[in-house]
Amino acid sequence: MRITLLEIGKTRDDFINEGIEVFRKRIARYVNFNIVTIPGIKNTRNMIMKEVQHQEGIKILKFFKNGDYNILLDERGKEYDSISLAEHLNELYGKANHIQFIVGGPYGFSEEVYQKANELMALSRLTFSHQMVRLIFMEQIYRAFTIIKGEPYHHA
Repeated sequence: MRITLLEIGKTRDDFINEGIEVFRKRIARYVNFNIVTIPGIKNTRNMIMKEVQHQEGIKILKFFKNGDYNILLDERGKEYDSISLAEHLNELYGKANHIQFIVGGPYGFSEEVYQKANELMALSRLTFSHQMVRLIFMEQIYRAFTIIKGEPYHHA
């Protein structure tokens, strides 16, 4: 199985990048894991939100391939606790060769992206910046793999 974190725009804060790198290395011990950063849309000041979503959506959909299982990280998605996320990943293990988790830009996703996604997943009902979502997501994926492997990182 391969897992990809597909994200719009670079992470600007060094402390977030450092945390992401720590968890990227840890996750790589369990699964083929990649981070793909799609360049953000330039000059959005004069664009309406729907247009930014649409332009980002065009870029995101280029990464959706047949057979991929695409999960949008979205506040309206299904919430998992850490154990149920681990169980869900374990279930997907036999069903999909490639799972993509997608973090949109500051305005979220276009309707076209929502329609093509297999699933929506919420990390919390709280709203996080699209930058912070990346780090929180990485920690939870690492935690899920330690749960699957029965390792002591997660204290239930």
